[in-house]
Parts: sequence; C-alpha cells; structure tokens
Amino acid sequence: MESKAGGKRENGTPEVLLFTDGGCSGNPGPGGWAFILQHPATGKELERSGAERETTNNRMELTAVIRGLESLTRRSQVEVFTDSVYVGKGFSEWMPKWKANGWRRRTKGGWGKVKNVDLWKTLDELLAKHKVIFTHVRGHSGHPENERCDMAAVAAYQKYL
Repeated sequence: MESKAGGKRENGTPEVLLFTDGGCSGNPGPGGWAFILQHPATGKELERSGAERETTNNRMELTAVIRGLESLTRRSQVEVFTDSVYVGKGFSEWMPKWKANGWRRRTKGGWGKVKNVDLWKTLDELLAKHKVIFTHVRGHSGHPENERCDMAAVAAYQKYL
C-alpha cells in the first residue's frame, strides 16, 4: 500500500489528498467517520464527519473514504491516506478477486458473502471515476491529518453514547 503518487499529475487532472478515519465505541456500536480533502495547489481544504447509531469499525473506515471521494466534483488523481489495513488490502488485493467471483469470497465451505458488499460496490463505482492510490499510515502515531480525522470521527458518534 505504498504511495506511488510522487506529486505528479497525469493528463492535467487535479491532485488531491484524502485523509480518512472511522471508528466505533464497541464493535458493533455507535460509530463515526471523518475525512479531510486537501488540494495542495490551491491550499483549499474540506473536512466532513458523520455518525451512525449502530455500525462497525470497518463500515466507518469505508464510509470515510466513500464520503471523501463523493465530495469531488470532477475526475481527480487522489492519494488516500488511511490507517485501515482492511480498506487498503480490500482495495489493492481483495476487491479485484471479489468482483471476478461475482462479489463472493472463498470460505472453508466454498463461497461466502463479502462483508460490507454494499459499501465495497459503492467504492468500486467511485474508483472508476478517479485515479486513486492508497497509502497506509499508522493510526495514533502523530500523523496530523489522521489525528484530526480520528478526533472528528469520535466527536461525531459521541451523540449516540
């Protein structure tokens, strides 16, 4: 999940940075998501967050990425920074296999459902609109935007506690 963007632009599309985080109080439980979208060339920044009463951590991690990509108004070259191994591996390793297998995954007993398939399908549609790479950041390691997203996600679900 290493970054390959290197600050380059392809075909004149804007380069944007998307920082995301999601979390829950209990799993499942009340959960929140947050993103920060930055356009370094202009210095513009957009920050959003939201919450659900009963959800899982993985759903909130995916929702943060989806909401960030949905906020883009035109095709963009996007580098997504996430502390979620689930989102990063899902994007880079698992999703192509799930799609090839009709959104199913191999289990010990044969074939099983892909968890959070509704969100994975939505993410897949958004990925088709943009050039996206994922970069993993360590959670709670002092990364400024990741820490901001974490605080915003937690603040968002506090209303349900």
